[in-house]
Amino acid sequence: MLTEDGKHLYVSYDEYHNLIEKLAIKIYQSNWTFDTILCLARGGMRPGDILSRIFDKPLAIMSTSSYRADSGTVRGNLDIARFITTPKGEIAGKVLLVDDLADTGHTLNAVIQQLRNNYKPISELRSAVIWTKGISSFQADYSVELLPTNPWIHQPFESYDSLRPEQLMFKWTV
Repeated sequence: MLTEDGKHLYVSYDEYHNLIEKLAIKIYQSNWTFDTILCLARGGMRPGDILSRIFDKPLAIMSTSSYRADSGTVRGNLDIARFITTPKGEIAGKVLLVDDLADTGHTLNAVIQQLRNNYKPISELRSAVIWTKGISSFQADYSVELLPTNPWIHQPFESYDSLRPEQLMFKWTV
């Protein structure tokens, strides 16, 4: 649900999963076949996992991080892992890069540059995101929603960003 001022988008679990399914349909309708899904951790892990199951393709993971402070709401320096975790030994062939959103586009642009420079066995690379913000310098090959007002997206699992083990202990022992 988008707030009236257009500054916040609140997404339920059902809406989130429906959007991933719509993303899968867009990819499927393109008739592009790929060998591996590479998701960006953390935001791309949930959509990457679901797409991996739907398309029955192996899931590789590359860790990136830029939002750290204030429960993940303040952007810091971009860190990109040097190595990719993949069940196939080395990432190669046609790769679908998956993240949750193209915010400014900084992360996706940097990751794609790193993949093209350092992972020569990748023969073709396409990208998929759930949301693309209007301010993004990156346009994914597959995207479900364009957000021209650039709202802050409140994803359903973000309540865990500020939840700590002692709070869970209190919740489940009372």
